[in-house]
Amino acid sequence: MQEHDTSWVRTEMALAEPAPAGVRGPLAWVRQNLVGSVGDTILTILGIIIVAWVLPQVINWAFINAQWTGPDRSVCATVAQGGIQPDGWSGACWAFVNAKFGQFMFGTYPVEERWRPILVAVLLVALLVPMLIPRVPRKGLNAILLFLVLPVVSFFLLSGGAFGLTQVETSRWGGLLVTLSLSFVGIVVSLPLGTVLALGRRSKMPIVKMLCVIFIEFVRGIPLITVLFFASVMLPLFLPAGVTFDKFLRALIGVSLFAAAYMAEVIRGGLQAIPKGQYEGADSLGLGYWQKMGLIVLPQALKLVIPAIVNTFIGMFKDTSLVLIISIFDLLGVVKQNLSDANWATPQTAKSGLVFAAFVFWLFCFGMSRYSMYTERRLDTGYKR
Repeated sequence: MQEHDTSWVRTEMALAEPAPAGVRGPLAWVRQNLVGSVGDTILTILGIIIVAWVLPQVINWAFINAQWTGPDRSVCATVAQGGIQPDGWSGACWAFVNAKFGQFMFGTYPVEERWRPILVAVLLVALLVPMLIPRVPRKGLNAILLFLVLPVVSFFLLSGGAFGLTQVETSRWGGLLVTLSLSFVGIVVSLPLGTVLALGRRSKMPIVKMLCVIFIEFVRGIPLITVLFFASVMLPLFLPAGVTFDKFLRALIGVSLFAAAYMAEVIRGGLQAIPKGQYEGADSLGLGYWQKMGLIVLPQALKLVIPAIVNTFIGMFKDTSLVLIISIFDLLGVVKQNLSDANWATPQTAKSGLVFAAFVFWLFCFGMSRYSMYTERRLDTGYKR
């Protein structure tokens, strides 16, 4: 039998070599993302020009020429306006934000009782952060504490009137406290309620389907301002004599129902995107309706519509500013209310207050958006090898 020469056969695995210098590193990233084509190069140059023109002005206004402290409007007004700044001065009046910061956060909540909303905020962060980290165990217990226990504890802490706490009327709540309360309750209520409405709209029971369709289409067909106005002004007219609800509670209900109608359509889109074979496979296993939905269909549907769900949450978070129409002052409402304070009335005061409010809204919305992207990447396992 003829012997073959195997001296050329490798006996050890070749070591991995680094990627070519042209496809990795900062220069490769710039070449790929910024100057990959003539169009990309032109857009990059235009972007650099715009940033070079805008950024120095923003830095000068927000930091270099800004007034950070002061007792009243005089520190943010020019000499011609009765202040100390030279004529032609333009800078942020962060002294106004510093002086009004407590009202921006809590409204007219009593100063001596502000430890209560601060404690609620600490509890919210302490429960929310572990809920958002996948590696932290006991998600079930965490969810119960966050979505069921915390709202009850927060209600008694913020409202008072029990356990020796001084009662604080909701009419004195304001600022970021109202914004976060409305958005948190809206998110907690709208997602499960929207899921039920979406399932009801796809139900084979005519009455259930008709009721869900009527509710969804009616709410989606009117603006949120109308819903809030109805909940605040017209709803008491339909209640029996002597029966009333707190205005803030009515706003909570209106915002939650409004968001639930939009959430129902988002989730219905995810349900329709699930292949029919998933439903048939669940049926072949002998699963009941709620087992099929809870174990097979809904987990896939919700994963598909994560961007749309977060987009609805972000829209609802910003729409909380509309409660100003029923005299509930959220963050933006409190800022606008304080702009009429004669002790701080200057052209730069209004700009600074509105920029501060915009930054706070952006911070929360950007955080939700980034976590949404992280969740999408973590759950996007369908095509990974």
